[in-house]
Amino acid sequence: MGKILVVNYSQTGQLNEIIDQFLSPFDPDSIERHQIHPVTPFIFPWTTEEFFDKMPECVQEDTIPLKPIPFVARHYDLIVLGYQPWFLSPSPPVTSLLKDPDFQSITNGTPVVTIIGGRNMWLNSQESIKNLIKNVGGKLVGNIPLMDRTSNLISAFTILHWMLTGRKDSKWNIFPLPGVSDEDIKSAAKFGAIVKSAATKSDYSNLQKEILATGLIAIPTDILFIEQRAKKLFRIWASLIKKKGTTPAKRKRLVGFFKYYLLIALFMVAPVILFVYNLLIVPFTGNTIKKKKEYFCGVETK
Repeated sequence: MGKILVVNYSQTGQLNEIIDQFLSPFDPDSIERHQIHPVTPFIFPWTTEEFFDKMPECVQEDTIPLKPIPFVARHYDLIVLGYQPWFLSPSPPVTSLLKDPDFQSITNGTPVVTIIGGRNMWLNSQESIKNLIKNVGGKLVGNIPLMDRTSNLISAFTILHWMLTGRKDSKWNIFPLPGVSDEDIKSAAKFGAIVKSAATKSDYSNLQKEILATGLIAIPTDILFIEQRAKKLFRIWASLIKKKGTTPAKRKRLVGFFKYYLLIALFMVAPVILFVYNLLIVPFTGNTIKKKKEYFCGVETK
């Protein structure tokens, strides 16, 4: 099977659980596993101010200092990279790792499988990851996104509860648990078995098809619609905040405007737009939507 490098960043511990399950079919002797640690850790639970203040640099994919990772080898037969999307972009620790020259040299010429643990929006962040891997000569051969399967509005509410309190429990004992469900976390072992089979044969040509054949990965049409538009708006806000937020007070004020913009857009504007979209657009664009979903579920870049 060869040597497999597994590296990920997990702020809450959820992605560590997912990767634990994913690796359960593998021989532990074939795995070299590392976690990414920022030099200055992100706080958890978040404060509202700290959470939204991370948006501009995250969206513009700026790097942050990381603690060195003691890689044992300079070449691996497969790299498994686990990450979370933040603000429709890769989390800063993972962006920073992929832009690190040392890790880039390891990635060059190596097959890569990505594992995502997040709320429900991963399409834009994975496009960034695809390009970062491609630009350093790596070859993305598989992608396994595990998401919260509740509705967009409910998952937004529950994830904020988790991120701002640190508690992965039911808000008021009414709402579902936030994050990826225990059932889906356990399903990562199925994907691990599929990747292990491909790694044993050193043949990844059909890996993503086999991953999708499980039927466990799907892109809701509403999420496709939101992601195609929201990232452009995030980039505008990120640029505005970084250009005009020249003092702490100015930046704080602009970040506050963005926070309220996002909450209004998410909970008030988006439901109306999605209703109209599903009523008037979806019935006439089925083939286009299907092709877009097939692309985002795949591993090729545009």
